[in-house]
Amino acid sequence: MVLKLDLLADLSALDVDDIIDVRAPSEFAEDHIPGAINLPALSDTERAHVGTIYVQDSPFKARKIGAALVARNVATHLETQLAEHPGSWKPVVYCWRGGQRSGSVVSILSQIGWRAQQLEGGYKSYRRLVKSLLYDAPLPHQLVLIDGGTGTAKTRLLEALAKAGAQVLDLEDMASHRGSLFGLVGPAQPSQKWFESQVAMALGRFDPTRPVFVEAESNKIGRLIVPPSLWQKMIRAPRFALSAPLPARAAHLARDYADLIDDPSRLEDILEQLVPYHGREQIDLWHALAGSRDMQTLAAGLIEVHYDPRYRRITRKDAPKPTHIELSDLSDATLRATAENLIAQTSGSEC
Repeated sequence: MVLKLDLLADLSALDVDDIIDVRAPSEFAEDHIPGAINLPALSDTERAHVGTIYVQDSPFKARKIGAALVARNVATHLETQLAEHPGSWKPVVYCWRGGQRSGSVVSILSQIGWRAQQLEGGYKSYRRLVKSLLYDAPLPHQLVLIDGGTGTAKTRLLEALAKAGAQVLDLEDMASHRGSLFGLVGPAQPSQKWFESQVAMALGRFDPTRPVFVEAESNKIGRLIVPPSLWQKMIRAPRFALSAPLPARAAHLARDYADLIDDPSRLEDILEQLVPYHGREQIDLWHALAGSRDMQTLAAGLIEVHYDPRYRRITRKDAPKPTHIELSDLSDATLRATAENLIAQTSGSEC
């Protein structure tokens, strides 16, 4: 049986138990359908080997060797990851373009008795849907930006909005980057395509008639580019700009960057990048604060000397005038109440 996708939202409504990507691990690592599991029909080495035989020897020989390798690999999957699946299991399987790899796996799974389906067009058909949404046409969604200086707890406010039932697009989480000097979260950022897959699938699940809250960003988050359709919508979206007392911001930032205390060499490298902007004397002072583990005083200095002046210099062409929200503190209760007020203000409005 062949399954056809017309919209990304169709993936959320699929009546299947698992989405299986049978491409090689390197293909899967670059990008895949969110929620898919990787059960390779051919490893990276095997795929390259079969491709070489196809070009340099003969397509028939390549298909014969490839079939043997696929059969062995599927046998391994059946004896391991798939060993406990019941007879009612319903997977959908895809490869690069819905060809021999996924077709062979679907045939084997169907012969066993599972109700396996092949995704028509494979990964390429899915990628076309992502590109169509994020590159080829204006987004239909109503965005609301959460803006404000560094340390104003924008990410925590997004979390409070999500808990209150709002639609939230957390780009920094998807990009594994805080969007600032101390950006990287985890070992590395994802590929551009995997970032776009996460964004597209989230948007595909959202109701376009309801507001989607997203943190104000530049057009790049770390090394990743905000897709053009989303970026064009963001720069014209209504904005709510947060402000809060410096001590509260510094305490929040110190907690947020606590991981750097245990990675002093990384913190030192980051501060060294600021020498051209603030001079040797200022950076040495900040190094001393980092060395004494006084992150709150360091955070306050960075906010006053580095972050706030840069934030004030940002010009947002074509951006609507922001609505300012003055927070008395950054407690969970304050952020929860702010989230509820924002939902009430934007509910039913034309964003």
